[in-house]
Amino acid sequence: MTRQNPEAAEQEFFTGLMEANRDALAFVLADDFVLIDVMTGSEVPKSALLDVVGGGVLKFESIDRVEYRVRTYGPTAVITGRTEMKGFYDGLAFQTSSRYTHVFVDDGERWRMVAAQGTRIAPPV
Repeated sequence: MTRQNPEAAEQEFFTGLMEANRDALAFVLADDFVLIDVMTGSEVPKSALLDVVGGGVLKFESIDRVEYRVRTYGPTAVITGRTEMKGFYDGLAFQTSSRYTHVFVDDGERWRMVAAQGTRIAPPV
């Protein structure tokens, strides 16, 4: 059986977001996962992210991973990239460009996301 790699785990994360698949997200995220929200800068634990995605509060129309780079350091991987996202949060439409950093750890069974940081890219003036 071929071992999963960090890039495949990241794709599972994005697919889980797009499909609002709570179980898929719960599987790829570590129990102590934390997200620094791209729009507000707030700290969002795994349970809160699962609730807003699984409960339909946050819905994505599209997440385009425009570019990314994977760097692996033993059992840790850092993926940096850029996304274009469109969707709805609590019924309000949003569209944003962002740069992100995702941190994954190989727990012996698979790669799990332990941290995610998003930074909004300001529109040109």
